[in-house]
Amino acid sequence: MFQPVSAFLALRYATADKQNSFVSFINLFSVAGIALGLMSLIIVLSVMNGFEGQLKKRILGIVPQIVAHAEPHEIDETQFPGVYGKMAYAETEGVIQAQTGLRGMRIQGIVPTSMENSIVADNMVTGSLGTLTPGSFNVVIGRALAVQLDIRVGDRLRLMVAGASIYTPLGRIPSQRLVTVSGVYSVGSQMDDKVIFMALDDLKRLMRLASDSPSDTRLFLEDAFNYQEVVLQLDRAGVASDNWRERQGPLFDAVKMEKNMMFMMLLLVIAVAAFNIVSALVMVVTEKQGDIAILQTQGMAPGYVMLVFVLNGIFNGVKGALVGLVLGVGVTLQLNNVLDLVHINLALSADGHGIPIDLRWHQVVTVTLFSLALCLVASIYPAYRAMKVQPASALQND
Repeated sequence: MFQPVSAFLALRYATADKQNSFVSFINLFSVAGIALGLMSLIIVLSVMNGFEGQLKKRILGIVPQIVAHAEPHEIDETQFPGVYGKMAYAETEGVIQAQTGLRGMRIQGIVPTSMENSIVADNMVTGSLGTLTPGSFNVVIGRALAVQLDIRVGDRLRLMVAGASIYTPLGRIPSQRLVTVSGVYSVGSQMDDKVIFMALDDLKRLMRLASDSPSDTRLFLEDAFNYQEVVLQLDRAGVASDNWRERQGPLFDAVKMEKNMMFMMLLLVIAVAAFNIVSALVMVVTEKQGDIAILQTQGMAPGYVMLVFVLNGIFNGVKGALVGLVLGVGVTLQLNNVLDLVHINLALSADGHGIPIDLRWHQVVTVTLFSLALCLVASIYPAYRAMKVQPASALQND
């Protein structure tokens, strides 16, 4: 016997069986379950990837990815993998006072020319980072903060810092200064009402430091998640550093855990559908015992008999996987159009339109192959039972 015979018989058995509608129904149910599970998995993973990417872009575009406690001239950014720029940097906590109230803030002292390609510069609503010139004591604030405190460009605010103080006749008070709002940014993240920007030299003066005092170095990464190698190299060079994990690590850990749990839940859906193949194939084996006995008496080896039913299960898995793959990719690419069609309006992406989608083909290939592997595993036991059919016992009633 040749292997194509096993494939031919498996394909015949995998088609709809008009003689046993119940077996056909179970067969169809397993194929539909695999298709729906794989489609759901592709859609959910793509949406979760999109949300994770938006969080990384919006939050880690504002929060310093790595801050090295060394002067900029002491660090050669070209020696670190994934680092495309550096900037002299300082940061402190403070309080901003407007006519309508007070708000605790993180104040970042920056060099505007080094942040021309940052997400903040790309999402300025009014003004620009270029207005943060030394000596101007201008600040750029987030639109969320501007709305909460009713602040507009040109307004003067009182800015107080917690890390420095001055002596007055009334005693020791925090260092403070009147500053002018010269720009408003809107990244669309939870950091919009928590971070303000001002010129590095102005922040140093506010912190009661000399303009030539040492400053830290902020490193810009191409991918914020690839920070560990840079941190290790800084440690080897004896340079202490801070990174985004210390502030935003729990948030991204929670997102990753939620993504993994959704992945596991949908894999279980596929597993249930795949193991429906077991019951379908067991019934097919029971029904086809006479055929199996005839094939064995004609010389088909037990291994080829087993291969017939393994391939039968795989063919069912391939049908389900192909349908799920096409539907999953198609729905994912058109998800926002589908939501608009059913009048579900969501504004969760960076541009304020629809849901962020990030379809990663390596994930699609992985989950598709995993689905086929489950179908293969589910087919082994019924195929083994078919191989153990005794021709004499199977044909004695025929």
